[in-house]
Amino acid sequence: MSKIYVFSGLGVDKRVFDNINFETLDVEFIDWIKPLENESLENYALRISKKINYVNPILIGLSFGGMLAVEISKIIKVKKVILIASAKNKFELPFVYRLFGKLNLIKLIPKKIFKQQNSLTNWIFGIETDSEKQLLKEILQDTDLDFFSWAINEIANWKNEAYPENYFHIHGNKDRIIPIKNVKVGFVIENGGHFMTVNKAEEIENIIKKASQI
Repeated sequence: MSKIYVFSGLGVDKRVFDNINFETLDVEFIDWIKPLENESLENYALRISKKINYVNPILIGLSFGGMLAVEISKIIKVKKVILIASAKNKFELPFVYRLFGKLNLIKLIPKKIFKQQNSLTNWIFGIETDSEKQLLKEILQDTDLDFFSWAINEIANWKNEAYPENYFHIHGNKDRIIPIKNVKVGFVIENGGHFMTVNKAEEIENIIKKASQI
C-alpha cells in the first residue's frame, strides 16, 4: 500500500478533511511551513518535500495544496497526484488572477480582508450549513496572514505550464474560486463547490479510495 501525503488548501487545514474516512489508507497530513522572504512556490515545494520520507508516494492536494503537490511531483518521483478543487497549471486558473499577478496588484489587498467570514465568503466557498459557516470562521481566525498573503501572490504568479503525470483531478461544477470551465477534470462532483471536502465528502472519499488502488 502506498503512503499518502495530504496538503490542505490555502487558509484551511486538515479539519476540512474530517468528514472523509480514509479507513485503512496510510495517510499523513503535511502542515504548512513558514515561507522565506520573497520565496517562490518552487523553492517552497523543495523545502516542504523534505517532509516526505517514503518512496513513490501518492500526493493529495486541495486547492492551493494541489498546486503545491504539482510542484513537488516535479522534484520527487510520485505514484500519482490527486487534485481536489485545484489547478494543474497556470492556465487553469482564472485569467483575472494572472492579471493581478502580472500587474502586481495582489500586494494592494489589505491582509485583514483574509480574516473575514461573511455572506460573500460563504457564497464563494459554497458554504451550505451553519456548521460549515462556523468551521470556515474558525479556520480563517487561525490563518496566518503573512502566509496567506504570500500564497495568494504565488497563486497569481504561478509559472507552471505542464500537466503532472498520473494525475486524478476531482472538481465541483459549482466551484466559484476555480471555475470548472477552465479545468480539464476526470471526476466531476455535481453541485460541488470549493468546500466540497466538507459537504460532498462521501463522493470524494469513494473516488480517493478507487484512485489510490489503481
